[in-house]
Amino acid sequence: MVWWNPFYEFDAMRREIERVFDEFGFQPGAPFGSAFLPGRMARAYPLVNLSENHEYVYVDAMAPGVDPSSLSINVVHNTLTISGEKRGAPSEVEPEAFHRAERAGGKFVRAVTLPVEIDADKVAAEYSDGILHITLPKAEKAKPKQISVKVA
Repeated sequence: MVWWNPFYEFDAMRREIERVFDEFGFQPGAPFGSAFLPGRMARAYPLVNLSENHEYVYVDAMAPGVDPSSLSINVVHNTLTISGEKRGAPSEVEPEAFHRAERAGGKFVRAVTLPVEIDADKVAAEYSDGILHITLPKAEKAKPKQISVKVA
């Protein structure tokens, strides 16, 4: 007696669909894994780490190859927006000379929702070694308050 396994059929169908996509040059996971590719959905860039303490929210954005003069940082309520431009290949290199071109360039915009409201007038940013360090002081109303309890 042979047992029928419907999951085998689903797996065979999935492999056939992936083969068809591969023939046309489309990889299902690629749009999210590749930034700056024309005609494809770009992934979030720059990649960020977000942390906080009682006084500040810290954002470290990995942005190697970005022209520091093109960087723009805006804070509205609890949303941080980072924009700029990443340099592409040198213009003197002809496109047909490339055997592989994985480092693309272009303009980018990244909006990050912050966990608390920020005092936008005191935001500080520094760019070094390809990392954009942003220090965002919390608004007074967002800071934790210690409330004393009276004993009656």
